[in-house]
Amino acid sequence: MYSVKVILWENFLISERLKLLRYYNQAAQMYFWRTKQRQEIDYLEIARDKLSAFKFKWNPNKKIYFSKTFTSNYNADVKGITRTNFRDFVMSDKLV
Repeated sequence: MYSVKVILWENFLISERLKLLRYYNQAAQMYFWRTKQRQEIDYLEIARDKLSAFKFKWNPNKKIYFSKTFTSNYNADVKGITRTNFRDFVMSDKLV
C-alpha cells in the first residue's frame, strides 16, 4: 500500500511534467504500464517518436528497478526520478 506522501510525490511529478510539456508546446503521449504480476512503470512518455520510461521514488536511497519484462519488450530510455534529481524532469528547457 502506498503512503499519502508517495502518492502526492507521484502526482506532483506528473502534473509538473504536464505543465512543462504545455509550456514548451511539446506534444507527448502519456501512459503508465503495469502487468498482472504488479510490475509497473510509473510514467511513460512518447514524444518525437521516442519512448521514455520513468520510475518515481520518494526515498533517493531506494534502488530503482526496471522490470526485465518491460526492458526486453520495449526500446525505451529508462530513468529513475527521486527527490535529488527531479528538477530536470519538471523544469528543464531541454525535455528528456
